Order: sequence, then C-alpha cells, then structure tokens
Amino acid sequence: MTTQATTAEQPMSSSMRWVRWANLAFMLYLLLVAVSIVSGGFKLSVGEQAKTLFEFASHPIAGLMIGLVATSLIQSSSTVTSIIVGLVAGGLPVETAIPMVMGANIGTTLTNTLVSLGHARCKEEFRRAFASATVHDFFNLLAVSIFLPLEMMFGLLDKLSSWLVSPLMKTGDLSMNGMDFMKALTSPGVDLVKMPLGGLSDTTAGIIMIAVGIGLIFLAITAMGKLMRTLMVGRARDMLQNAIGRGPLHGIASGTIVTILVQSSSTTTSLMVPLVGTGVLKVRDVYPFTLGANIGTCITALLAATAVTGPFAVFALQIALVHLCFNLLATLLIFGVPFLRELPLKGAFFLGDLGTKSKAAVAGYIGMVFVFIPSAILALTA
Repeated sequence: MTTQATTAEQPMSSSMRWVRWANLAFMLYLLLVAVSIVSGGFKLSVGEQAKTLFEFASHPIAGLMIGLVATSLIQSSSTVTSIIVGLVAGGLPVETAIPMVMGANIGTTLTNTLVSLGHARCKEEFRRAFASATVHDFFNLLAVSIFLPLEMMFGLLDKLSSWLVSPLMKTGDLSMNGMDFMKALTSPGVDLVKMPLGGLSDTTAGIIMIAVGIGLIFLAITAMGKLMRTLMVGRARDMLQNAIGRGPLHGIASGTIVTILVQSSSTTTSLMVPLVGTGVLKVRDVYPFTLGANIGTCITALLAATAVTGPFAVFALQIALVHLCFNLLATLLIFGVPFLRELPLKGAFFLGDLGTKSKAAVAGYIGMVFVFIPSAILALTA
C-alpha cells in the first residue's frame, strides 16, 4: 500500500517540478521583457535629447559623467555605446568619446543594483543580493579610476585601438545588424505594453512604460526567488554551481558567451542577483561571471560599428574596439593582481552589511554614485 502511494506521488512530484521550471522560464522571459520595457520607455521619453547630451563632453570628466548619467537613465550600456559609435561615425573625436564609454560601464551597473532591492524584505537575502550587485559597481569604478588617468596622460586606449584598427581600414561594409535576435524575442511583450499608449505623448508614454517595467522586474525577481528555493536543490543546483563556479576562467568565459548571446550585460548580471540572494551561488562565484559580462557586452557596439560606412567608419570601429580593450585590460589587471582582485569584493561585502543595517544607506549610495556626484560634476564642468 505504501509502495503504491509512493509510486503514485512520484509522477505528481515530477509534473509539479516541470510546471515550476516552466514558470521559472516564463519569469525569466518576463524579466528580459521588463528590462526592454524600461529601456524603451527611457529612450521614448528622452528621445533625441540623449544625443544632445553627448555634445557637452568637452572635458574627460564631463564625458565620463555624461556616459554614466545617460546609461543610468536608459539602463543599457549597449544602447549608449551604440549611440557613441554613431556619433563618432558622424565626426565626434575618438578621444572625446573614450571617457563616455568608461562612464557607460559604470552606469550599466545600476540595473542589477535596483534588481537587488527585490530581496529587501529578507535581511540575509538582501545582504547577499546587494553585495552581488555592487561587486559589479566597485569593479567598474576601480577600472575607471585606473584607466581614465592613464588615458588622460598617455592616450593608452586611443593608441592601442588605433593600432588594432589600422589593418582593418579597407574592410568595407560588414553589417551584421540582423543578429540582434534578443530584440525579436522581447518585442512582442514590449509592444503589448506600448500599443495602448499610442495616443499619448512620447514623454508620458515613456514614463508609463518605465513604471510598468520596474513593476514587472520586481514581480519577476520575487517569483524567481520563490521558485529557485524549491528548484535549485540536488542535481539541478549542483549543475548550476558547476557551470558558473568551476573556476575564474570558466566563469569569465561563461559570462562573456551568455552576454554575447543576449547582447545585454545588464540582463545577465541581473539574472545572477537572485541566485546569490537565495543562496544558490556565492558572491565570489559570480564575480568572474560579471567580468565576462563586461567583455561580452562589447559585441553590440562592434556590431553597430560594422554597419557604418563613409569617411569616419574606421573611427566608429575604433571606439568600439576601445570598449573591448578597456574591459579586457581591466579584467587582466584587476583580476590578475591578487590585491586589486579583492578590492571590489571587500567593497561589496561592506555595502551588503551596511545595507542590512540601514536602508537609508542603500538609497544614499545609489543617489550619490548615480545622481548627485555626476550632476554636481556636470554642473561644475559646465
């Protein structure tokens, strides 16, 4: 009798597990759509003014802050670097655009920092999730603090990218824009939200899209957290840990490949936050994966550059290569030197502990790094 009951329960347990995996896949898709909705909303509300912002970058620090602010608003470094590629193709000097690319690297970290707030109701989960998100912040801040002074003094990235691009000056039109399958995947969901807003002004429609997108992000993250608690056990958990936690080089490679596939570092790093928050992975496990995401996101600007033709096409490719060189060199230097490697982790752990003690400290950190300091510097440099 007991054996029959156990046998009868097994298919039910198995079918329930498949339902939960299907729900997790749907929530993952919902998160991808939500990030696209927020990005589309910001682009719709800001419009062409995003390009106008870049015209004020007469000083490297101002350029850095403009890249940071623009990416924080649009929540997509891929979008901002693609705009920068277009501006360089239109005649913007490469040396002026380089600090903007660095700023975009910092600004893109806001997305996963916001995603970590979905775990705020549980102190221990929030401590892990916030640390996981801010390790990306600290790495990119450290990278900029090292390479921006080197660029201002010696033109390191300008010279390196110029050397790399010199053999490619006669490549012609290598357009590969059709490879952006992520847009095709998420556009039905984005259109579903955008369609009813057709009669409104761009600004109003954009703000509504932002609000809906942020709400969907919180919904998806909360649901994913609950599902992961029941699913990420036993063999499934071991497989996931082996995929990312096998070693630093494997983690960097995994982050690079996944980000190339989805063409969004914000998306890939945001997906790691709930895994750390729910205890499936550790901050140290996802740290190399985050660095790989930094490298993988360069593919979008490179694809945009291959579509450019005309007299400045070579410079468009050069600024895309600047983005790639910056992230590669930062990974080699910071992750390659043990002392530097630990600094982002120490900063992230400190903020994670501080965040559990005071939510005001979390708000203060986000406001200072992404709003007040950039605004003050822009005001001063203007």
